Amino acid sequence: MSDIFNTYIERVIEFWPSLLESIGETGIMMGFAMTAAILLGLPLGTLLFLTAKGQPMQNVFIYQTANAFVNIVRSFPFLLLVVAMQPFIREVYGRATGDPVAASFPMMLIAIALYARFVQQSLLDVPKGVTETARSMGASTPQYVTKFLYVEARSSLIIGFTTAFVSFISYSTIMGVVGGGGIGDFAIRYGYQRYETDIMYTAIIVIIIIVQLLQWLGLKLAKKLDKR
Repeated sequence: MSDIFNTYIERVIEFWPSLLESIGETGIMMGFAMTAAILLGLPLGTLLFLTAKGQPMQNVFIYQTANAFVNIVRSFPFLLLVVAMQPFIREVYGRATGDPVAASFPMMLIAIALYARFVQQSLLDVPKGVTETARSMGASTPQYVTKFLYVEARSSLIIGFTTAFVSFISYSTIMGVVGGGGIGDFAIRYGYQRYETDIMYTAIIVIIIIVQLLQWLGLKLAKKLDKR
């Protein structure tokens, strides 16, 4: 038993530099996806909320357009989305595979749509009394959003972002199928294709640890900010 364990440790040490490199590539993809979610997904989700029926900026055309975009992107099979975007990525970036930055393009698109829907739902859960208070105080739309909606929904927004983050990691592993780099690519190239199942399972364990850690941090932060 000890010989098997020692052999396993030696193999992990052998593949450790490649595993660390793949984690770094996943980090790059996640960084782009998270940035897109915050900078574009948050405003898009807020726009969906504000332009819906009965809201301060009610606008059927804008709402239906934004809602259609979110629905289409979220319902599109991610692997097919990656393949469909390759000509665009190649035109913009110069290459479509084998690079974590190139792989980040479809991840950013899905991150925007996914988090936008979480944001919309979080803002819909804000008590109507908050809206009435904002209106009675004569708050402008930007003030209503930043000083009332976001403050009241901050815990839910963080939980939604944490949930979306876990999904981003799952999407990043799919990039390995098309040679997009990252830990999913590592698991496929060194584990699945070479029949090195112990290395593949090691990569899976690393992914699970990362997901659990980040989920714990996100929920802990959300609980700390929840003043209800």
